[in-house]
This record gives sequence, C-alpha cells and structure tokens, in this order.
Amino acid sequence: MMAWLLCALGLVILLLAGDALVKGAVNLSLRVGIPALIVSLTIVAFGTSAPELLIAINSVLDGKPDIAMGNVVGSNTANILLVLGFPAILATLHTSECNTRKTYIFMMLATVLFIALAFTGSFGTWQALVLLAALSYVLFDAFRDAHLHRKDAALNAVEDEEEVEGADPDMPWWQIIVFLLLGLVGLPLGADLLVDNASTIAREYGVSETVIGLTLVALGTSLPELATTTMAALRRQADVVLGSVIGSNMFNLLAIVGIAALIGPIPVAPEFLKFDLWVMMGASVLLAPFVFWGWNINRAWGIGLTAAYFGYIAIVLF
Repeated sequence: MMAWLLCALGLVILLLAGDALVKGAVNLSLRVGIPALIVSLTIVAFGTSAPELLIAINSVLDGKPDIAMGNVVGSNTANILLVLGFPAILATLHTSECNTRKTYIFMMLATVLFIALAFTGSFGTWQALVLLAALSYVLFDAFRDAHLHRKDAALNAVEDEEEVEGADPDMPWWQIIVFLLLGLVGLPLGADLLVDNASTIAREYGVSETVIGLTLVALGTSLPELATTTMAALRRQADVVLGSVIGSNMFNLLAIVGIAALIGPIPVAPEFLKFDLWVMMGASVLLAPFVFWGWNINRAWGIGLTAAYFGYIAIVLF
C-alpha cells in the first residue's frame, strides 16, 4: 500500500512541477527576447530529461545497464506516441505555425546515429564521445540561433513581439526563477518517487530488467514530458509541446547514453536491434507530416498515437 501511495505522490509532484516549468520557461523567453521554442529545446527539454540521466547513471553503476538502454529507447518512443498523443486528445495541437524543421532533422540524425552505434554491440568510451560531440554541435547551433534572434528582435522590436497565451511579460525575475527551480527540482523528485516504487511493485511479479526499462521506468521518466506537454497544450502553446519532445529525445539519445557510457559500458541486447530501436525510429518518422506539412495533431491523431503506444507496451509485456 505504501508503494502505491508514493507512486500517486510522485505523479502529483510531476504534474505541479511540469506546470511550474512551463510558466517559468515561457516567461523567461519573453523577458530575454528568445522564442519559446528555443527555451523549450534547452531548459524544458533538459530539465524534464533529468530523471532519465539519473536512472541511466545509477543503473550502470549498479551493474544493470539493460535498464539504462531500455529507459532511453522506451522513453523516446513514449515521448512521441504518448506525450504528444495524450495532450492532443484534450486539445488540438496547432503545429502549422511552429518552426521545428531544423530541430526535427537534428533529432532524426541523432536517431540514425544512435541506431548505427548500437549495431557495434555496445556503447563504450568512443561511442560516448561521438554522441557527446553531436550534442555539443546541437547546443552550439541552438544558442547561435538564440543570439541571432535577439539581434533581430533589437532591430525590429515592434514586429517581433510575441503573444503567448498565459504568459505575463511583467512577471518579476524572482518569480520566474522560483517557477524554474520548482520545475527542475520537482520533476526528477516526482519521477524518482514514482519509478522507484513502480519498479518495486513490478519486481514482485518477476518482470525482467529489460522489460522494466522499456515499460515502467520509461513511462515513469516520460511523465515529466507528459506533464509539461499536457499543461502547454491546454494553454495552446504548441511550440513548447513540440520543442519539449524533440529536444528531450535528442538529449536522451546524445547526452544520457553518452554520459552513462563514459561511466561504464552499456551492452545492446539482441531484442533492441531486432524490434525496439525500429519502433523508436518509426515513431520518430511519424512526426514528419506535422513538422514539414503543418498538419495539426487533432483528437483523432491523439487517440491513434496513444493507442499505438499501448499496443507497443502490450507486445513488450506479452
């Protein structure tokens, strides 16, 4: 009973922290003249990926690298199918005005690179350095775009003004910082509570570490993204939703495995090469119509994506 109560407490913390992080990130973007998309690719995406990083490092140190690998692959699949699908059931995501093409291409390139390295058999030191080098370029490009945007905003202040629903351009700095801190601290805290106790419950039924990583741990660590995107969708902030998912997936592939593999090798089990990596790739490809052709993610798409995720979970479990 205590484990179930702690799972519920973790979920509540995740929802509140996700709301706080979105408020802080959006208002920060308005105050410093950076688009909400770029902020979501850095602060929001990295903050919501903190649980995956902590779990990956701990699992490698504990000699359970299958959990780390399953966590990343399962989380990226959940991020697209569930984290985008469920909010779309509540409110249509109007993606036609979101400029995410370049970041989506980066995410697809990161996915291809990750799968190619997985076929070397394991993630060791040199594979980790390749992933971290790719991450460094992505971060450099994001900050370069932010700098160019601020220069353009200074020259065209009136034309470049953004109106984001639910944002307060006059919010004081201390309040923005409090929102960001509550989000960045609360998200990993809530995820740890939920994942630790969910794993305890799962092990009572004799579930393997690989399955735990792909299902319970992946779903638990994707809940921060789900909380963030749900709140952003209800506020009609589609750019934050897409930016958070794309940025989080890139961070999962490049940073989490890159850092964890420097601590210890992460072998790639055959089942990942045969099935799970390709499901992750297929889910990533599904985003193309929304990114390149401006399709809205409406309720029908939301139901379809969510159903696809639970279908995948059923295959993994049974």
